[in-house]
Amino acid sequence: MQKEKIGMKNKKTLRLLLGDQLNSKHSWFATTDASVQYVLMEIKSETNYALHHLQKIIGFFGAMQSFAKKLQALGHQVIYIHLNDPNNLHCFDKNISTIISNYQITTFEYLQPDEYRVDEHLKQFCAKLSIESYVFDTEHFYSSRSELSELFAGKKTYLMETFYRYMRKKHKVLLIDDDKPMHGKWNFDADNRSKLPKNHQPIAPIVFNNDLHHIEEEIKKANITTIGKVDSKHFIWPIDREQAISVLEYFVAHCLPLFGTFQDAMAPEEWSIYHSRLSFSLNLKIISPAEVINKAIAAHYSRPTEIAFHQLEGFVRQIIGWREYMRGIYWLKMPDYATLNFFDNTNTLPEWFWTGNTKMSCLKNTIQQSLQYAYAHHIQRLMITGNFALLAGVHPDAVDAWYLGIYIDAIEWVEITNTRGMSQFADGGIVGTKPYISSAAYIHKMSSYCSNCYYMQSKKTGDKACPFNSLYWNFYHLHQDKLSKNPRIGMMYQIWHKMNPTAKAELLAQADYYLSNINEL
Repeated sequence: MQKEKIGMKNKKTLRLLLGDQLNSKHSWFATTDASVQYVLMEIKSETNYALHHLQKIIGFFGAMQSFAKKLQALGHQVIYIHLNDPNNLHCFDKNISTIISNYQITTFEYLQPDEYRVDEHLKQFCAKLSIESYVFDTEHFYSSRSELSELFAGKKTYLMETFYRYMRKKHKVLLIDDDKPMHGKWNFDADNRSKLPKNHQPIAPIVFNNDLHHIEEEIKKANITTIGKVDSKHFIWPIDREQAISVLEYFVAHCLPLFGTFQDAMAPEEWSIYHSRLSFSLNLKIISPAEVINKAIAAHYSRPTEIAFHQLEGFVRQIIGWREYMRGIYWLKMPDYATLNFFDNTNTLPEWFWTGNTKMSCLKNTIQQSLQYAYAHHIQRLMITGNFALLAGVHPDAVDAWYLGIYIDAIEWVEITNTRGMSQFADGGIVGTKPYISSAAYIHKMSSYCSNCYYMQSKKTGDKACPFNSLYWNFYHLHQDKLSKNPRIGMMYQIWHKMNPTAKAELLAQADYYLSNINEL
């Protein structure tokens, strides 16, 4: 008994917090315990696995530093390893091993990582530890890692709509009689596809004035290569829970009334429109999906004439449906998912993907916006940059790396399933039922980019013909063996086969010219 008391008295626990695990509502923090030591670390293995936007690294480190200070203010014991600390070994396992030795740690604990590579790294590390180790849930998501695979057990397809309805029923979201959708339909996506009217001015987004210049200086000192722009003395993204809640409150007050209607719309100089821009806060776990959805639903109930149901449902579907679905696919299919290349694409990204210096207005605006704000909304990502990359036959590895690096909210579990799956169809249809490609007609329909473009959106071949048009038909021509039996695009092949042979040859020649001169477009 005496030995047991001594053992309990000398017990010391080290708990690792990753940069995307800043959940202040986690049960770990319900009480303070002097024998529990938390650690957060800024390490080069996390800054260098992709070429990141400068705002992304600053945002992560800024949020981590803010969170560490808050924990300390609440009485928790916190070790914070800064980027340029002399004893920083820039790897999770090496830093943890040093702390275990220096602090005589008897137990190591961590939260489930959301990235496969980190999860494997920590599993392998713990398998070699001579002390006890435990892993805990992050207490953030609506679903578990394995819930999607359990729902679709024995099935060959994984329809998001099926998962979305399951989640709505399980969590009693927007239901009547426990299992029926409000207003008689599960999905109001057909009401969410409007272009911004001419002279319509969306509300300005809420931004912040966080002075994180010291972090930018540390990044430069560490010689970390980045992309993009930043005003680090006036950092606009939320870096703590209070700011994230401000973004949520601003969204439901001013943006939700028109979110659904214009969620697919695009326009030059309009980088936010009516989008919530909560993904960064959500993916860092500063704020939870449940409180986001509950706040939006409460706003609809209190202002039903101002916030129509289709505005709300479109937003709820993005959070409880798409976001959770992508995470389920990630854990079901990794690590093989990261190697899929259905079309055997091999091309590199055009050089202007890193500058935005292209004559194509839609790509120029979307890429330059991404470089300036580390953000683009889902249709810009899917139907502008992603669309072009797929039509250009870019290797999905290159597309993944670009998206993972350039966007502030990009963490692999949500990035790769959207990019390699939804955007590039490199998974052959696991996520999407058809490739998401378009000619200039769709871009013109959903945006005002084309009105000031060097190229002519209505022209298919010849001088100043929009590249999207010939590349669109070239894509179908190249991949008809793999796609012609897809029921969702059979009509396009009927049109292609009926097309005049001369017109087809001109389209293919135009596409070949553009692909051969892609860096000059």
